[in-house]
Amino acid sequence: MHSQKRAARGGTLVLGGGFAGGYVARRLGRSGATIVNPSNYMLYTPLLPEAAAGTIEPRHVTVPLRTMAPHADLIMGSAVALDPEQRTVQVESEAGSFAVEYEDLVVALGAVTRMPAVPGLREHALSVKDVGDAIRLRNQVLRQIELADADPASAEWRLTFVFAGAGFAGVETIAELQELTAGALRRHPRLAGIEPRWLLVDPSERILGQTPDGLARFAARTLERRGVEILTGTALASVDARGAVLSDGRRVASDTVVWTAGVAANPVVTRLGLPVDERGRVRVDGMMRVADMPGVWSLGDCAAVPNEATPGEFDPPTCQHALRQARRLARNLRGTPKAYAFKTKGQMATLGRRHGIAVVGRMHVRGVVGWTFARGYHLLALPFTSRRIRVMADWLAAACFRRDVTALSLNPEPEPA
Repeated sequence: MHSQKRAARGGTLVLGGGFAGGYVARRLGRSGATIVNPSNYMLYTPLLPEAAAGTIEPRHVTVPLRTMAPHADLIMGSAVALDPEQRTVQVESEAGSFAVEYEDLVVALGAVTRMPAVPGLREHALSVKDVGDAIRLRNQVLRQIELADADPASAEWRLTFVFAGAGFAGVETIAELQELTAGALRRHPRLAGIEPRWLLVDPSERILGQTPDGLARFAARTLERRGVEILTGTALASVDARGAVLSDGRRVASDTVVWTAGVAANPVVTRLGLPVDERGRVRVDGMMRVADMPGVWSLGDCAAVPNEATPGEFDPPTCQHALRQARRLARNLRGTPKAYAFKTKGQMATLGRRHGIAVVGRMHVRGVVGWTFARGYHLLALPFTSRRIRVMADWLAAACFRRDVTALSLNPEPEPA
């Protein structure tokens, strides 16, 4: 196929429209940029658990890239090849093939769900990485409730939900979906007296390994009071269509296994020929420049970004770090490059309605206060007042009314025979 040649707007080509890439393009302002991304929106991933549970409308955790960066061009497609000598990136899209020339290339391709070689994991487990995943997970949970109602004899295994990974994503998602299920079951008198089974498994010694021990214990107690079984020191050994086998040999019959155990750098960075470390992350210096590739920069979850504020450590894959990296990199592109330095503002997690934990500086808070801190931070981190108002309206509706138990179809309805 013949490639159409075009030049990146303002000379800057940004691969990836996530938090890192989207904010770089936005910060460049009227200088402009060209963004290459498979979709036309940026996703705020920390709110995906609430989108899965129906607390927040899924569209409200996204921001259109053309709104995010009004002076940037957008190519909906994927980078498939890089020629650093010619300063050209080959992009494939439904509109055709493009050879995009650049002066500066920003690689912000993010991360993908890390899928280890567990038999059956890719074929049978769900994940929570994008809006489609959140909707699929919600539909799966609600579908199992309906099927259990139709055949109560199957309720024991249909209403067993296994979550592998007890980091922030796993803990927040299981907390939100447990509340969704509890509310939904009140509409099913045929299932009265049947308690769903929730399992949270993780090979670590405790859940939320990134948080202080006291807050992690509080989170564990909160989940256990709601009936969540926490199995630490335990991993998934295999998954099939009828359940999972744990590393201790136990078999759990279930139709719903959810994998939330971490992310890995997008493998596209390796295919593009960028230098990577042992974890597949792009190697960059303190100014986020890629070694031996003039004019090429990288940041976000796909890069091993050193931080002057934490010598000897690389930034974790979080939205708050991606945002600060984007601010520094945009300045570096427009002026004299300086090293990136940022001290984390804290860590926080919601555990369903009115429960949460937060680390803010030296302060550790939990319960309603922790929940308020977490929601307040996420609200401020969302770009644009319009998005914040939409999310606040969703939260208000969720506080005043029962959770919506509508399953949103991702596929067209079959035509009647």
